[in-house]
Amino acid sequence: MRHARLVPVLLAAATLLAAGCTSSRPALDARGASRPPSPSHPATAAAPTPVAVTPLAAGERWIDLPMPGGSYRPQAPPGATDDYRCILLNPKLSRAVYLSGAVLEPGNPKIVHHAILYRIPPEQVAAAEAKDVGDPRLGWSCFGDVGVRGQTDPGGLGFLDAAPWVAAWATRGGEQRFAAGTGQLLPAGSRIVLQMHYNLLAGGGVDDTTVRLRIAPRSAHLTALRTMLLPAPVELPCTAGQSGPLCDRTTALFNLVHRFGDQASRTVAGLQLLCGGSVTDPRSGPTQSCTRPVPQSMRIRAVAGHMHLLGRSIRIDLLPAGGGDRRLLDVKTWDFDNQSATVLPHAVTARPGDRLRVTCTHDAKLRDMIPELHTLPARYVMWGEGTADEMCLGIVEYTK
Repeated sequence: MRHARLVPVLLAAATLLAAGCTSSRPALDARGASRPPSPSHPATAAAPTPVAVTPLAAGERWIDLPMPGGSYRPQAPPGATDDYRCILLNPKLSRAVYLSGAVLEPGNPKIVHHAILYRIPPEQVAAAEAKDVGDPRLGWSCFGDVGVRGQTDPGGLGFLDAAPWVAAWATRGGEQRFAAGTGQLLPAGSRIVLQMHYNLLAGGGVDDTTVRLRIAPRSAHLTALRTMLLPAPVELPCTAGQSGPLCDRTTALFNLVHRFGDQASRTVAGLQLLCGGSVTDPRSGPTQSCTRPVPQSMRIRAVAGHMHLLGRSIRIDLLPAGGGDRRLLDVKTWDFDNQSATVLPHAVTARPGDRLRVTCTHDAKLRDMIPELHTLPARYVMWGEGTADEMCLGIVEYTK
Protein backbone atom coordinates (compact mmCIF):
# COMPACT_ATOMS: atom_id res chain seq x y z
CA MET A 1 0.00 0.00 0.00
CA ARG A 2 2.81 2.42 0.75
CA HIS A 3 4.12 1.89 -2.79
CA ALA A 4 0.69 2.62 -4.23
CA ARG A 5 0.67 5.99 -2.49
CA LEU A 6 4.05 6.80 -4.01
CA VAL A 7 3.08 6.29 -7.64
CA PRO A 8 1.87 9.84 -8.42
CA VAL A 9 4.94 11.52 -6.97
CA LEU A 10 7.33 9.01 -8.53
CA LEU A 11 5.65 9.55 -11.88
CA ALA A 12 5.96 13.30 -11.62
CA ALA A 13 9.66 12.88 -10.96
CA ALA A 14 10.23 10.16 -13.51
CA THR A 15 8.78 11.98 -16.47
CA LEU A 16 11.30 14.03 -16.78
CA LEU A 17 12.72 11.00 -18.52
CA ALA A 18 13.47 12.21 -20.67
CA ALA A 19 15.31 15.44 -20.24
CA GLY A 20 16.50 18.09 -17.81
CA CYS A 21 13.53 19.60 -16.03
CA THR A 22 13.10 22.85 -14.15
CA SER A 23 9.95 24.23 -12.66
CA SER A 24 8.09 27.37 -13.58
CA ARG A 25 8.49 28.43 -9.96
CA PRO A 26 11.05 31.19 -9.29
CA ALA A 27 14.67 30.08 -8.97
CA LEU A 28 16.10 30.75 -5.53
CA ASP A 29 19.58 31.63 -4.38
CA ALA A 30 21.18 30.38 -1.17
CA ARG A 31 19.25 32.97 0.87
CA GLY A 32 15.91 31.93 -0.68
CA ALA A 33 15.69 35.13 -2.75
CA SER A 34 14.48 35.06 -6.33
CA ARG A 35 16.99 35.51 -9.14
CA PRO A 36 15.43 37.54 -11.97
CA PRO A 37 15.92 36.39 -15.56
CA SER A 38 18.61 38.09 -17.58
CA PRO A 39 17.18 40.46 -20.21
CA SER A 40 20.48 41.08 -21.96
CA HIS A 41 20.37 38.26 -24.53
CA PRO A 42 16.90 37.87 -26.06
CA ALA A 43 16.33 34.43 -27.54
CA THR A 44 15.27 35.41 -31.03
CA ALA A 45 13.97 32.59 -33.17
CA ALA A 46 16.68 30.93 -35.25
CA ALA A 47 16.10 28.88 -38.36
CA PRO A 48 16.06 25.29 -37.06
CA THR A 49 18.16 22.63 -38.74
CA PRO A 50 15.92 20.39 -40.87
CA VAL A 51 15.33 17.02 -39.25
CA ALA A 52 16.46 14.06 -41.34
CA VAL A 53 13.92 11.22 -41.31
CA THR A 54 13.90 7.61 -42.45
CA PRO A 55 11.79 6.97 -45.56
CA LEU A 56 8.32 5.64 -44.89
CA ALA A 57 7.79 1.91 -45.12
CA ALA A 58 5.00 0.44 -47.20
CA GLY A 59 1.63 1.42 -45.69
CA GLU A 60 3.08 4.11 -43.38
CA ARG A 61 2.13 7.78 -43.48
CA TRP A 62 2.93 10.98 -41.65
CA ILE A 63 0.55 12.96 -39.48
CA ASP A 64 1.85 16.49 -39.00
CA LEU A 65 0.79 18.25 -35.79
CA PRO A 66 1.77 21.92 -35.77
CA MET A 67 1.38 24.13 -32.74
CA PRO A 68 -2.35 25.00 -32.37
CA GLY A 69 -2.81 28.60 -33.39
CA GLY A 70 0.52 28.55 -35.19
CA SER A 71 2.85 29.48 -32.34
CA TYR A 72 3.23 30.01 -28.62
CA ARG A 73 5.07 32.69 -26.66
CA PRO A 74 6.38 31.17 -23.41
CA GLN A 75 5.83 33.16 -20.23
CA ALA A 76 7.56 32.46 -16.94
CA PRO A 77 6.11 33.67 -13.61
CA PRO A 78 7.78 36.75 -12.07
CA GLY A 79 11.33 35.95 -11.04
CA ALA A 80 11.36 32.61 -12.87
CA THR A 81 13.07 31.60 -16.09
CA ASP A 82 11.16 28.46 -17.10
CA ASP A 83 7.76 27.70 -18.58
CA TYR A 84 6.39 24.14 -18.61
CA ARG A 85 3.50 23.87 -21.05
CA CYS A 86 1.30 20.91 -21.94
CA ILE A 87 -0.24 21.33 -25.38
CA LEU A 88 -3.08 19.07 -26.54
CA LEU A 89 -2.71 17.80 -30.11
CA ASN A 90 -5.41 16.05 -32.12
CA PRO A 91 -4.24 13.55 -34.76
CA LYS A 92 -7.92 13.07 -35.76
CA LEU A 93 -7.85 9.29 -35.71
CA SER A 94 -11.08 7.74 -36.98
CA ARG A 95 -9.72 4.23 -36.52
CA ALA A 96 -7.05 2.52 -34.46
CA VAL A 97 -3.49 2.79 -35.80
CA TYR A 98 0.05 2.02 -34.69
CA LEU A 99 2.55 4.73 -33.90
CA SER A 100 5.92 3.48 -35.15
CA GLY A 101 7.98 6.62 -34.58
CA ALA A 102 7.88 10.36 -33.98
CA VAL A 103 9.75 13.49 -35.00
CA LEU A 104 10.18 16.73 -33.08
CA GLU A 105 11.10 19.83 -35.08
CA PRO A 106 11.92 22.59 -32.54
CA GLY A 107 10.69 25.93 -33.81
CA ASN A 108 12.99 28.03 -31.62
CA PRO A 109 15.92 25.93 -30.38
CA LYS A 110 17.22 28.82 -28.26
CA ILE A 111 14.34 28.42 -25.81
CA VAL A 112 13.24 24.78 -26.32
CA HIS A 113 14.92 22.90 -23.49
CA HIS A 114 13.16 19.55 -23.86
CA ALA A 115 9.93 17.97 -25.01
CA ILE A 116 7.99 14.80 -24.13
CA LEU A 117 5.07 13.23 -25.98
CA TYR A 118 2.31 11.40 -24.07
CA ARG A 119 -0.58 9.26 -25.26
CA ILE A 120 -4.06 10.26 -24.11
CA PRO A 121 -6.54 7.38 -24.60
CA PRO A 122 -10.15 8.18 -25.55
CA GLU A 123 -11.47 7.74 -22.00
CA GLN A 124 -9.13 10.50 -20.76
CA VAL A 125 -9.67 13.00 -23.58
CA ALA A 126 -12.42 14.88 -21.73
CA ALA A 127 -10.14 15.42 -18.73
CA ALA A 128 -7.36 16.69 -21.00
CA GLU A 129 -9.76 19.03 -22.81
CA ALA A 130 -10.92 20.39 -19.46
CA LYS A 131 -7.32 21.21 -18.55
CA ASP A 132 -6.89 22.86 -21.93
CA VAL A 133 -9.94 25.15 -21.77
CA GLY A 134 -9.30 25.95 -18.10
CA ASP A 135 -6.19 27.97 -18.92
CA PRO A 136 -6.49 31.23 -20.90
CA ARG A 137 -3.20 30.60 -22.70
CA LEU A 138 -2.43 27.81 -25.13
CA GLY A 139 -2.45 24.47 -23.31
CA TRP A 140 -1.93 24.41 -19.55
CA SER A 141 0.90 24.83 -17.08
CA CYS A 142 2.46 21.53 -16.03
CA PHE A 143 5.64 20.01 -14.68
CA GLY A 144 6.31 16.41 -13.87
CA ASP A 145 3.42 14.56 -15.52
CA VAL A 146 0.64 16.05 -17.64
CA GLY A 147 -1.81 16.29 -14.74
CA VAL A 148 -4.64 14.38 -16.45
CA ARG A 149 -6.65 12.28 -14.02
CA GLY A 150 -6.09 8.60 -14.69
CA GLN A 151 -2.61 9.08 -16.12
CA THR A 152 -1.01 8.69 -12.69
CA ASP A 153 -3.44 6.37 -10.93
CA PRO A 154 -3.40 2.87 -12.41
CA GLY A 155 -3.00 1.27 -8.98
CA GLY A 156 0.11 -0.07 -7.28
CA LEU A 157 3.33 0.42 -9.21
CA GLY A 158 1.54 -0.17 -12.50
CA PHE A 159 2.40 3.20 -13.90
CA LEU A 160 6.14 2.70 -13.55
CA ASP A 161 5.75 -0.65 -15.31
CA ALA A 162 3.70 0.72 -18.23
CA ALA A 163 4.13 4.48 -18.66
CA PRO A 164 1.98 6.28 -21.30
CA TRP A 165 4.69 8.31 -22.94
CA VAL A 166 5.68 8.15 -26.57
CA ALA A 167 9.11 9.73 -26.87
CA ALA A 168 11.33 12.44 -25.41
CA TRP A 169 13.91 14.82 -26.81
CA ALA A 170 16.48 17.23 -25.46
CA THR A 171 17.27 20.52 -27.18
CA ARG A 172 17.95 19.34 -30.72
CA GLY A 173 14.80 17.35 -31.47
CA GLY A 174 15.05 14.75 -34.23
CA GLU A 175 13.46 11.44 -35.18
CA GLN A 176 12.84 8.54 -32.83
CA ARG A 177 12.03 5.14 -34.32
CA PHE A 178 10.76 2.18 -32.36
CA ALA A 179 12.28 -1.28 -32.70
CA ALA A 180 11.42 -3.03 -35.95
CA GLY A 181 8.07 -4.79 -35.85
CA THR A 182 6.83 -2.81 -32.83
CA GLY A 183 4.59 0.20 -32.34
CA GLN A 184 2.36 1.94 -29.82
CA LEU A 185 -1.33 1.27 -30.42
CA LEU A 186 -3.44 4.43 -30.64
CA PRO A 187 -7.19 3.73 -30.46
CA ALA A 188 -9.58 5.85 -32.51
CA GLY A 189 -10.16 9.21 -30.84
CA SER A 190 -6.80 9.25 -29.02
CA ARG A 191 -4.99 12.53 -28.43
CA ILE A 192 -1.34 13.40 -27.93
CA VAL A 193 0.02 15.80 -25.32
CA LEU A 194 3.21 17.67 -26.14
CA GLN A 195 4.91 18.76 -22.93
CA MET A 196 7.34 21.59 -23.65
CA HIS A 197 9.94 22.91 -21.26
CA TYR A 198 11.02 26.40 -22.26
CA ASN A 199 14.16 27.83 -20.69
CA LEU A 200 13.96 31.64 -20.83
CA LEU A 201 17.25 32.35 -19.06
CA ALA A 202 18.63 34.02 -22.18
CA GLY A 203 15.41 35.89 -22.99
CA GLY A 204 12.07 35.17 -24.61
CA GLY A 205 10.70 34.55 -28.05
CA VAL A 206 8.01 32.75 -30.03
CA ASP A 207 8.03 29.01 -30.69
CA ASP A 208 6.30 27.04 -33.43
CA THR A 209 7.56 23.53 -32.71
CA THR A 210 6.00 20.81 -34.88
CA VAL A 211 5.43 17.13 -34.12
CA ARG A 212 5.27 14.48 -36.82
CA LEU A 213 3.82 11.04 -36.10
CA ARG A 214 4.88 8.03 -38.17
CA ILE A 215 1.66 6.02 -38.51
CA ALA A 216 1.18 2.42 -39.60
CA PRO A 217 -2.24 0.83 -40.20
CA ARG A 218 -3.72 -1.66 -37.74
CA SER A 219 -3.30 -4.27 -40.48
CA ALA A 220 0.47 -3.97 -40.06
CA HIS A 221 0.06 -6.24 -36.99
CA LEU A 222 2.89 -4.62 -35.07
CA THR A 223 3.66 -5.84 -31.56
CA ALA A 224 2.47 -3.37 -28.93
CA LEU A 225 5.36 -1.51 -27.28
CA ARG A 226 5.35 -0.50 -23.60
CA THR A 227 7.65 1.55 -21.39
CA MET A 228 8.97 0.67 -17.92
CA LEU A 229 10.59 3.33 -15.74
CA LEU A 230 13.49 2.61 -13.38
CA PRO A 231 14.07 5.64 -11.11
CA ALA A 232 16.80 5.66 -8.47
CA PRO A 233 17.65 8.10 -5.65
CA VAL A 234 20.15 10.93 -6.00
CA GLU A 235 22.11 11.87 -2.86
CA LEU A 236 25.09 13.93 -4.03
CA PRO A 237 26.91 15.98 -1.35
CA CYS A 238 29.03 19.05 -2.03
CA THR A 239 32.71 18.43 -2.73
CA ALA A 240 35.37 19.19 -0.14
CA GLY A 241 36.07 22.49 -1.89
CA GLN A 242 32.44 23.63 -2.03
CA SER A 243 30.62 25.32 0.83
CA GLY A 244 27.45 27.23 1.61
CA PRO A 245 24.15 26.85 3.45
CA LEU A 246 22.70 24.52 0.82
CA CYS A 247 25.51 22.00 1.31
CA ASP A 248 23.55 20.91 4.38
CA ARG A 249 21.10 18.20 3.27
CA THR A 250 18.23 19.36 5.48
CA THR A 251 18.57 22.95 4.27
CA ALA A 252 18.77 21.76 0.67
CA LEU A 253 15.64 19.63 1.12
CA PHE A 254 13.70 22.62 2.52
CA ASN A 255 14.90 24.65 -0.47
CA LEU A 256 13.70 21.90 -2.83
CA VAL A 257 10.25 21.96 -1.18
CA HIS A 258 10.17 25.76 -1.36
CA ARG A 259 10.78 25.60 -5.11
CA PHE A 260 8.53 22.66 -6.03
CA GLY A 261 6.14 22.02 -3.17
CA ASP A 262 5.66 19.16 -0.72
CA GLN A 263 5.67 16.51 -3.44
CA ALA A 264 9.41 17.13 -3.89
CA SER A 265 10.21 15.77 -0.41
CA ARG A 266 7.75 12.90 -0.89
CA THR A 267 9.57 11.92 -4.08
CA VAL A 268 12.97 12.00 -2.35
CA ALA A 269 11.63 9.82 0.49
CA GLY A 270 9.61 7.61 -1.86
CA LEU A 271 12.67 6.72 -3.91
CA GLN A 272 14.42 5.57 -0.75
CA LEU A 273 11.45 3.32 0.09
CA LEU A 274 11.17 2.02 -3.46
CA CYS A 275 14.87 1.21 -3.66
CA GLY A 276 15.45 -0.22 -0.19
CA GLY A 277 17.19 2.81 1.31
CA SER A 278 16.64 4.78 4.50
CA VAL A 279 14.35 7.81 4.66
CA THR A 280 16.01 9.12 7.83
CA ASP A 281 19.62 8.21 7.02
CA PRO A 282 20.04 7.84 3.24
CA ARG A 283 23.37 6.72 1.86
CA SER A 284 25.09 9.63 0.14
CA GLY A 285 27.65 9.41 -2.62
CA PRO A 286 28.20 10.00 -6.34
CA THR A 287 26.92 6.55 -7.40
CA GLN A 288 23.37 5.40 -6.64
CA SER A 289 21.33 2.47 -7.91
CA CYS A 290 17.92 0.84 -7.67
CA THR A 291 16.93 -2.74 -8.37
CA ARG A 292 13.34 -3.66 -9.22
CA PRO A 293 11.71 -7.04 -9.93
CA VAL A 294 10.60 -7.79 -13.47
CA PRO A 295 6.77 -7.62 -13.19
CA GLN A 296 5.92 -9.94 -16.08
CA SER A 297 7.49 -11.88 -18.93
CA MET A 298 8.81 -9.33 -21.40
CA ARG A 299 11.03 -8.92 -24.42
CA ILE A 300 13.21 -5.86 -23.96
CA ARG A 301 13.56 -3.98 -27.26
CA ALA A 302 15.28 -0.68 -26.38
CA VAL A 303 16.80 1.13 -23.41
CA ALA A 304 17.64 4.72 -22.50
CA GLY A 305 18.76 6.79 -19.55
CA HIS A 306 18.14 10.24 -18.18
CA MET A 307 20.17 12.51 -15.92
CA HIS A 308 20.75 16.25 -15.76
CA LEU A 309 23.97 18.23 -16.16
CA LEU A 310 25.98 16.64 -13.34
CA GLY A 311 25.64 13.16 -14.82
CA ARG A 312 28.81 11.20 -15.60
CA SER A 313 27.58 7.71 -16.51
CA ILE A 314 24.49 5.50 -16.45
CA ARG A 315 23.91 1.81 -16.99
CA ILE A 316 21.03 -0.68 -16.92
CA ASP A 317 21.58 -4.35 -16.06
CA LEU A 318 19.34 -7.39 -16.22
CA LEU A 319 19.90 -9.72 -13.26
CA PRO A 320 18.51 -13.18 -14.13
CA ALA A 321 17.07 -15.27 -11.30
CA GLY A 322 19.67 -17.94 -11.97
CA GLY A 323 22.56 -15.57 -11.31
CA GLY A 324 24.90 -13.36 -13.29
CA ASP A 325 24.00 -10.14 -15.03
CA ARG A 326 23.58 -8.81 -18.54
CA ARG A 327 24.47 -5.22 -19.42
CA LEU A 328 21.67 -3.63 -21.49
CA LEU A 329 22.84 -0.01 -21.46
CA ASP A 330 26.33 1.30 -20.71
CA VAL A 331 26.76 5.05 -21.22
CA LYS A 332 30.27 5.67 -19.93
CA THR A 333 30.28 9.38 -20.80
CA TRP A 334 26.91 11.08 -20.30
CA ASP A 335 25.83 13.62 -22.95
CA PHE A 336 22.78 15.60 -21.89
CA ASP A 337 22.06 16.58 -25.50
CA ASN A 338 21.85 12.95 -26.65
CA GLN A 339 19.16 11.10 -24.72
CA SER A 340 17.68 8.97 -27.48
CA ALA A 341 16.82 5.33 -26.86
CA THR A 342 19.22 2.58 -27.94
CA VAL A 343 17.44 -0.18 -29.88
CA LEU A 344 18.94 -3.54 -28.92
CA PRO A 345 20.25 -5.60 -31.85
CA HIS A 346 18.24 -8.56 -30.52
CA ALA A 347 15.33 -8.57 -28.10
CA VAL A 348 16.31 -9.71 -24.59
CA THR A 349 13.85 -11.91 -22.68
CA ALA A 350 13.19 -11.19 -19.00
CA ARG A 351 10.90 -13.18 -16.73
CA PRO A 352 9.34 -12.87 -13.27
CA GLY A 353 12.07 -13.63 -10.76
CA ASP A 354 14.59 -11.62 -12.77
CA ARG A 355 15.48 -8.09 -11.73
CA LEU A 356 16.41 -4.84 -13.49
CA ARG A 357 18.94 -2.43 -12.02
CA VAL A 358 19.75 1.16 -12.96
CA THR A 359 23.01 2.72 -11.74
CA CYS A 360 23.96 6.40 -12.11
CA THR A 361 27.13 8.29 -11.30
CA HIS A 362 27.04 12.07 -10.82
CA ASP A 363 29.95 14.47 -10.30
CA ALA A 364 29.50 17.56 -8.10
CA LYS A 365 32.76 19.02 -9.47
CA LEU A 366 31.03 19.58 -12.81
CA ARG A 367 29.07 22.41 -11.18
CA ASP A 368 32.11 24.66 -11.46
CA MET A 369 32.66 23.78 -15.15
CA ILE A 370 29.17 24.13 -16.64
CA PRO A 371 27.98 27.64 -17.60
CA GLU A 372 24.39 26.94 -16.57
CA LEU A 373 25.50 25.97 -13.05
CA HIS A 374 28.73 27.69 -12.08
CA THR A 375 27.03 30.90 -10.95
CA LEU A 376 24.54 29.05 -8.73
CA PRO A 377 25.30 28.34 -5.07
CA ALA A 378 26.76 24.94 -4.23
CA ARG A 379 24.18 22.51 -2.88
CA TYR A 380 23.58 18.98 -1.67
CA VAL A 381 21.86 17.57 -4.77
CA MET A 382 18.80 15.33 -4.62
CA TRP A 383 16.21 14.17 -7.14
CA GLY A 384 14.36 17.25 -8.37
CA GLU A 385 12.92 19.11 -11.34
CA GLY A 386 15.44 21.96 -11.41
CA THR A 387 18.53 22.30 -13.55
CA ALA A 388 20.50 22.54 -10.29
CA ASP A 389 18.87 19.28 -9.15
CA GLU A 390 19.45 15.83 -10.61
CA MET A 391 17.72 12.65 -11.71
CA CYS A 392 18.66 9.02 -12.22
CA LEU A 393 16.22 7.29 -14.53
CA GLY A 394 16.42 4.16 -16.63
CA ILE A 395 13.88 3.64 -19.42
CA VAL A 396 13.10 0.15 -20.73
CA GLU A 397 10.95 -0.29 -23.83
CA TYR A 398 9.48 -3.78 -24.06
CA THR A 399 6.84 -5.99 -25.61
CA LYS A 400 4.96 -8.75 -23.85
